[in-house]
Amino acid sequence: MALKDLEIRALKPRDRIYKKADERGLYIEVHPTGSKLWRFKFTFLGKDKRIAFGRYPEIGLAEARQKRDEARQKLREGLDPLFERKREKLLAAYSAANTFDQIGKEYIAKMVAEGRADTTTAKANWLLEQLSPLAGQPIGDLKPIDVLAALKRIEAKGKYETARRCRSFAGRVFRYAIATARAESDPTAFLRGALITPKTTHHGAILDPAGVGELLRSVDAYTGHHITRLAVQISPHVMARPGELRQALWPEFDLENAVWRIPAERMKMRRPHAVPLSRQVLAYLAELHPLTGPDGYVFPAFHTSRRPLSENTVNQVFRRLGYAAGEVTAHGLRTTASTLLNESGMWSADAIERSLAHADKDAVRGIYNRGAYWEERVAMHQWWSDHLDTLRATVTDVASAKRSWA
Repeated sequence: MALKDLEIRALKPRDRIYKKADERGLYIEVHPTGSKLWRFKFTFLGKDKRIAFGRYPEIGLAEARQKRDEARQKLREGLDPLFERKREKLLAAYSAANTFDQIGKEYIAKMVAEGRADTTTAKANWLLEQLSPLAGQPIGDLKPIDVLAALKRIEAKGKYETARRCRSFAGRVFRYAIATARAESDPTAFLRGALITPKTTHHGAILDPAGVGELLRSVDAYTGHHITRLAVQISPHVMARPGELRQALWPEFDLENAVWRIPAERMKMRRPHAVPLSRQVLAYLAELHPLTGPDGYVFPAFHTSRRPLSENTVNQVFRRLGYAAGEVTAHGLRTTASTLLNESGMWSADAIERSLAHADKDAVRGIYNRGAYWEERVAMHQWWSDHLDTLRATVTDVASAKRSWA
């Protein structure tokens, strides 16, 4: 006979646990302490089982019957409601343990294990910090609107490029979560076009030959730290990215064969790169070797030999020499070399691109076109250093050569 709510409220505790049945397997269990607990009895694959629905009156009669009906529906579908309950609890606990922050850190740990550069993993950790509103949320529960809200928070501060990079990084974390069965979709895929596109800014670079000569003369006259001056003097010759040069290690340099071999883990494209060393660069290195060699960083920091020069050191030299950020930057020296080498008409575009360590825009061609153009590049680097010497020696405007130092 079906129970009534008034009847349930009137049930009194006894010395021992007793039961009062409702309908279709649902009953309430009354304990000596006065607790009243809902239970559902069922048979699955010939075995009698019970499942708890909670405590009365937190779970009322109507809700208990609804839970019973849901359990009976699972039985009709051939499922064990008790097993499904345990499974749902495990999934909920698993989901709660796999937060965006935890998966993000796991993904970064994978990057470290794969030998990614320290600067790359440091940037990844910084991007993860910017996405702090997502940190404690189960990654499988995050929706596009959740990620968009976190990105818009960054964008509201005017950090358009940071927001764009955070979206890209978050996408990589979500795809890693999908690959490791912690998520089913990448919400960032639906956010393309939702963020403000930052205005493209190019690295300041001098493209006028006379201006290049003036810059070289200014650098030669720099009276700051000796190691810093040599770093700036070498930079235009080797065409390397600033981070590749400032983190250079002495064992990477084969001075006898005039080549600098940069390992893949420090290269942007994750493949080893060889730089021909001109006579001028070898002379600079010979001057530098007694100061910082024969081991460790070629350009160590001022306060410790365990770290390389700061990433802003070369640019600070240019600022002290009176050049604004829009005029010249350490990275812009690569643009200078690329522009003037191409304009000379003496060297193949492939050799120039190879010296700049650029990836082939045609992916298929990049697979098969593995020629290093080494002999041409050796000749080109020596010509480039000679050309820089010529530009340095050619003073076309004495007044402009006398820049005031900041």
